[in-house]
Amino acid sequence: MARGAEPAGERRRCGSVVAYFTSAKFLLYLGHALSTWGDRMWHFAVSVFLVELYGNSLLLTAVYGLVVAGSVLLLGAIIGDWVDKNSRLKVAQTSLVVQNASVILCGIILMVIFLFKMQLLTLYHGWLLTMCYILVITIANIANLASTATAITIQRDWIVVIAGEDRSKLADMNATIRRIDQLTNILAPVAVGQIMTFGSPMIGCGFISGWNLMSMCVEYLLLWKVYQKTPTLALKSAKVEESELKQLNVKTESDVKPAEGVQLIVEKDVTGFEPQQEKEMSCGARIAEPFITFRDGWVAYYNQPVFLAGMGLAFLYMTVLGFDCITTGYAYTQGLSGSVLSLLMGASAVTGIMGTVAFTWLRRKCGLVRTGLISGVAQFACLVLCAVSVFMPGSPMDLTVSPFADISARLFESEPLPAIASPEDKPEVFFATGMPNLLNGSTTPANSDPEMSPEPVPLLSVSLLFAGVIAARVGLWSFDLTVTQLLQENVVESERGIINGVQNSMNYLLDLLHFIMVILAPNPEAFGLLVLISVSFVAMGHIMYFRFAQKTLGKQLFSCRTPDPKVSDSSPTGNTSTV
Repeated sequence: MARGAEPAGERRRCGSVVAYFTSAKFLLYLGHALSTWGDRMWHFAVSVFLVELYGNSLLLTAVYGLVVAGSVLLLGAIIGDWVDKNSRLKVAQTSLVVQNASVILCGIILMVIFLFKMQLLTLYHGWLLTMCYILVITIANIANLASTATAITIQRDWIVVIAGEDRSKLADMNATIRRIDQLTNILAPVAVGQIMTFGSPMIGCGFISGWNLMSMCVEYLLLWKVYQKTPTLALKSAKVEESELKQLNVKTESDVKPAEGVQLIVEKDVTGFEPQQEKEMSCGARIAEPFITFRDGWVAYYNQPVFLAGMGLAFLYMTVLGFDCITTGYAYTQGLSGSVLSLLMGASAVTGIMGTVAFTWLRRKCGLVRTGLISGVAQFACLVLCAVSVFMPGSPMDLTVSPFADISARLFESEPLPAIASPEDKPEVFFATGMPNLLNGSTTPANSDPEMSPEPVPLLSVSLLFAGVIAARVGLWSFDLTVTQLLQENVVESERGIINGVQNSMNYLLDLLHFIMVILAPNPEAFGLLVLISVSFVAMGHIMYFRFAQKTLGKQLFSCRTPDPKVSDSSPTGNTSTV
């Protein structure tokens, strides 16, 4: 009897494994992993491609970043509104096809430019090549907007429907999605970077185009499978039908049924005796509709019960304390090599994954709102190390040096800037010209004399800086997941798209401001000031969240014994909508 029980137990285990790998949840993870892998490869490669095409200048990359940030800032609410007004499957499939088709087209255009750059440069005095650059940036921006729509519909809507009423399952799914993001953030750029290093930029373009073509087909099939396995995805708010009636300007009585409304539309179109004034008003209304949607989206976002929590998350984007090109460039001027930086980036990914684990554990023990409080305190405590690093030995901060020294030098000096051997000669120019050559792997300053080696810089300051940045990732990602789930749970289904679109716009706005801050103060002496400003913005963001938590929990704020009440129950806005 025991022998017969063993095969039965094995069959049950095999059946449970098969059931998991064919479940909607796993298929969603797989599709997200494929999508994120392609996104990370493209975002890394397009910056390198633009640098390579424009003579190792960062101009095209800067223009691309500005266009992307500005587009999401202006169109975030409109994209979210489009997500709300259309069926889930249509939104997901359309954004998927547009995104991947745009990347494929960009890859083909870049391959043509790499092959015939000299010929294009001679045609029409180089204007044809300039038009190719504009075309690449425009199509790449369309791909990013489609990616934004995909993220809103899958990560803010589909995942909520699949989790159902089980908030623990929703928290686990959110954490798994973030772990996939963390892994692909490190592995995807490494993979495509090796292809470009041992092959060529043109081979890299071809590989990315081929990958997106294959990935698009697989993701399309996975979306269809998830949609079939989750019947509730087919159920959506009646806002779709209502918006269509508004767009057609059909005036019906309050008691008219949708079917009768459609009949009225048909009859109105057939008769053709519509007054000219109504047609003109309809045309004007259609022109004004995007602006009205933009306004209504921001007003709706402000009236949400989780408004302060969303603003707190957005303020965390106003920082130089991350592993972006700015902090990396500063690290190179302080003597860190590329291999050390790659190890630090790997460590940051590990702590980010630890943050997703901490989120699920804290949410079970203390509730969702308190998890955000604990995560915020943990992040800010780690960032104190970054603030302390500004005053440690090795820090180049010198407030007597004008932060605009590099800008004024480039604007008013008629002579070309001299070669710099070390940061002590002219630090502001060293910071601007001493970036690593990302294309050939060299970390030698572009204008330095290789025979003259710079004096070693004490590493205490930069070590404390990166220790704080890496440790803060635990609190950062736990806080990010907290606010994400608060938005998922407390925004009504018919407004999930537009509210999350505005949230993306706020994130991009603060991210854009941090780049402007660096442009205004680009020299290394001012980087310490940027660190202090960044820590201040993080503190303000967590103060906003604390205010939100205080309004939500009241006297139970610091108690982990009782579960969090619904946010809307104690919201001062009067909005009582919850999932």
